[in-house]
Amino acid sequence: MEENSHASNFITEIIDKDLAEGRYTEVHTRFPPEPNGYLHIGHAKSICLNFGLAEKYNGKCNLRFDDTNPTKEEVEYVESIKEDIRWLGFDWEDRLYFASDYFDKLYEYAVQLIKKGKAYVDSLSGDEIREYRGTPTEPGKESPYRNRSVEENLDLFERMKNGEFKDGEHVLRAKIDMSSPNLNLRDPIMYRIRHAEHHRTGDKWCIYPMYDWAHGQSDSIEGITHSICTLEFENHRPLYDWFLDELGIHHPRQIEFARLNLSYTVMSKRKLLELVEGGYVDGWDDPRMPTISGLRRRGFTPESIRNFADRIGVAKRDNVIDLGLLEFSLREDLNKRAQRVMAVLHPLKITITNYPENVTEELDAVNNPEDPSMGKRKVPFSRELYIERADFMEDPPKKFFRLKPGGEVRLRYAYIIKCEEVVKDENGNIVELLCTYDPETKSGTGKSNKKVKGTIHWVSAHHAFEAEVRLYDRLFSVEDPAGDKEKDFKEFINPNSLEILENCKMEPFLKNAKVGDRFQFERLGYFCVDSKYTTEEKLVFNRTATLRDTWAKISKQQQKK
Repeated sequence: MEENSHASNFITEIIDKDLAEGRYTEVHTRFPPEPNGYLHIGHAKSICLNFGLAEKYNGKCNLRFDDTNPTKEEVEYVESIKEDIRWLGFDWEDRLYFASDYFDKLYEYAVQLIKKGKAYVDSLSGDEIREYRGTPTEPGKESPYRNRSVEENLDLFERMKNGEFKDGEHVLRAKIDMSSPNLNLRDPIMYRIRHAEHHRTGDKWCIYPMYDWAHGQSDSIEGITHSICTLEFENHRPLYDWFLDELGIHHPRQIEFARLNLSYTVMSKRKLLELVEGGYVDGWDDPRMPTISGLRRRGFTPESIRNFADRIGVAKRDNVIDLGLLEFSLREDLNKRAQRVMAVLHPLKITITNYPENVTEELDAVNNPEDPSMGKRKVPFSRELYIERADFMEDPPKKFFRLKPGGEVRLRYAYIIKCEEVVKDENGNIVELLCTYDPETKSGTGKSNKKVKGTIHWVSAHHAFEAEVRLYDRLFSVEDPAGDKEKDFKEFINPNSLEILENCKMEPFLKNAKVGDRFQFERLGYFCVDSKYTTEEKLVFNRTATLRDTWAKISKQQQKK
């Protein structure tokens, strides 16, 4: 059975056990993004998992922004994250929260720990705290301020809150164990002073909670039952549990799963930011980026991303997923729903010399053979057409079944034509083909039994309009661009990841295409109307995916060598 977020896996086994034993009576999850960047495909996996689990168990899933760092957070990111989640098809209903909603309660909890002798104000510098912390093989040593009295700690912490101290002058730390083998338990920082305006609370606070302090208590306040995290938080779980146990409040269960690693891609926010700020890509929504906004602009469907998340399932250990699997999920979805149309990206003119001038035929074209309910459309046919330049070769190899001098080929939905003459310019470049057609070979009429091995697409020259097409490909030319630690990952950027084609010829049906509309250009791939560069005067199409995984073919060829 294929493992996915709705099927049985190690997380659902834990949840089933918790429900059976009465540890929890419902399932309540949350998706807790930081509003300091745009979501990517890895976040999409987490969104599908958390909202999917709530759906599976008839529970709830909250959206909570972890806005504990005012210097890196912006309303722009909050709105883009909400848009991404809605686009993926999930709804947090009335359960939109922010960690900043709980700043007052978190402060009360911190005071509670100080009164228990479980937290203290430390006046070491940041460098000294790191030095005192020790290493994974050597224990840390206690701060000289660790044994301040409860009264002194309460006084200092309140004065920190009131703005009496400079950034970095003091921190609040939990008092746990400086010799613990788990570095996260060596008196972790709970609060730091940061005189910065917060996008929601303004200048009310000048102390801000650290993630490890805010996260578990926020989960508890919201009644979360299962806090689903990625593997890097596995070593933080003992601290998560320690805070909740010391406070004696509702205790969610933290479960870790492997984050999504995708081939030919970088997922680090820092690296993605480098690509944007360095001008290597056209913003966060560049169709080559693994961001949800980039995938949406490229033409991915929410269904394809959800199916991808289901297909890869959840694992306990890190692994790398082939980007081809994401593209397969997209092709599988678009093959069923995208309308077939004809477009010529590299036009070569042909004139059918025995076809009457000033005559237009309306031919029937199937919109999608996978879905008969999509019906048919009319395609104009005339004496002058455009075909793909690659569909003609003057001196072809033996198994070339497209057009060649003296050769015949079928025009999709139309007639069989024969190349009679090749017209060249003064430089020897082919500029036109003169052909003849057989009027008895019209598609669908059954008048002729004549057969040819090749069928090519075309557009009527008189009826076609021009559009721009952007051929996007993988941004990196190697599977693991960040894997070579001695090289800058940007050295592996694929120089051919974007090719812009002007004056492509489109069948007239596409004139009414709207931003976001997806099509299969017959024999060429899947394309989407671009949201950034399309104007009233000009349509711009992005290539969403090729019809086949050409990279897999290239990889096999390289392995043979």
